[in-house]
Amino acid sequence: MELTLLGTGAPDGLPRPDCPCARCALATGQHARAATAALIDGVLLLDLTPGPAFAAARVGRSLHGVRQVLLSHPRSGPPVEFPEPLPTPVRVPDGEELVLLSGHRVTALALDSPGTGYEVVGPGGERLLYLPPGGAVAGALPPGRVRTAPKSGPAHGGGARDRSARGRERAEPGTSPYDLVLLDVLGRPDGLARLRAVGAVGSETDVVAVHLDHSTPPGAETGRRLASLGARAEPDGSTLVVGDFRAAPEVPRRTLVLGGARSGKSAEAERRLAAFPEVLYVATAGRRDGDAEWDARVRLHRDRRPASWRTVETCDLLPLLAQDDPHPLLVDCLSLWLTDAMDAVGAWDERVWHGGGAHRLEQRIGELVVAVRDSRRVLVAVSNEVGSGVVPATPAGRRFRDELGRLNAAFAAECEQVLLVTAGLVQPLRG
Repeated sequence: MELTLLGTGAPDGLPRPDCPCARCALATGQHARAATAALIDGVLLLDLTPGPAFAAARVGRSLHGVRQVLLSHPRSGPPVEFPEPLPTPVRVPDGEELVLLSGHRVTALALDSPGTGYEVVGPGGERLLYLPPGGAVAGALPPGRVRTAPKSGPAHGGGARDRSARGRERAEPGTSPYDLVLLDVLGRPDGLARLRAVGAVGSETDVVAVHLDHSTPPGAETGRRLASLGARAEPDGSTLVVGDFRAAPEVPRRTLVLGGARSGKSAEAERRLAAFPEVLYVATAGRRDGDAEWDARVRLHRDRRPASWRTVETCDLLPLLAQDDPHPLLVDCLSLWLTDAMDAVGAWDERVWHGGGAHRLEQRIGELVVAVRDSRRVLVAVSNEVGSGVVPATPAGRRFRDELGRLNAAFAAECEQVLLVTAGLVQPLRG
């Protein structure tokens, strides 16, 4: 099953007409995006982009063979023309299946927002899922179909999966991973998390971001952000073969996010895991009785986390890092972990510090670094970047600054990805 992306942008497109913003100013060349529309095998068109015939012709495609046009959402943005050859666009009621003469089967899926999602199964059994902007699947997905291997022999490649070999299908209870998923990854990362939670997106599912709009960061950051979610973007006009093997973007196993106060580092760390279910959020802040302002800060962090995430308040990170658990770990933050560790060894007292406290703290940091090195969990940790501003006025303050700098350096050495966030902008230091 061949799919051509006639557009990959939000309904208003990118750049948006008459918009003076920086994002629109940078949306030129392959970064310019028409409203999302997908042409499947030349016979099925999902959604429409302004000037669909021209958009198709520009990439060497024709709409003359299209037998069905399906709309997925109440449309906004520039008006869309319906060229003469195209049949009248329709929306399929939720739960109903449409079978085309070409052998494609389309099932309409209920969403948690106005619109309709479509599962498309090709004549050879390839499966794709298409969701409209701002939409996530609300109910159960159709049961997957397992393709039996052709009788000509086993898959080639020394046992590797041959996704181009298609045989008969048989229905199997439960949801099996789609070959390709097109959805609003950046606008609804929780929608991708839901699909992962029920097994509709697996390690070999090709996840492509569409409906890209002003929330899309400019330049290479789009690719980095999508890769951290296990997804990617394609320029308008790209043609994909559904079911062809394509290595999914590799999610970094260990990431350290550094930044100053109110730089956006915590929000960036949360964004990196927003498309994964059942993240364990480790809050090292603890509680401060009678401090209303601190309580408000903690509530703000808690309220913006996805509902599917779990939260624990602890500085005992070693057991969590040692767990053989498939769910990611988010630690926020290492500077508060260090505060707790310095409290435990009496680091604030000069006599205790020089009488063995410094050595005990070094041991604690060493144990944490080894645990990070040995951990098999996906880990994102947040820490404050210090030392670039005002020199602390007290010996204890300077000691904390120095030790946090050492901790950050040792922790970063064990991470595949290290990011620095300044004024909400992310600069990759590694990865």
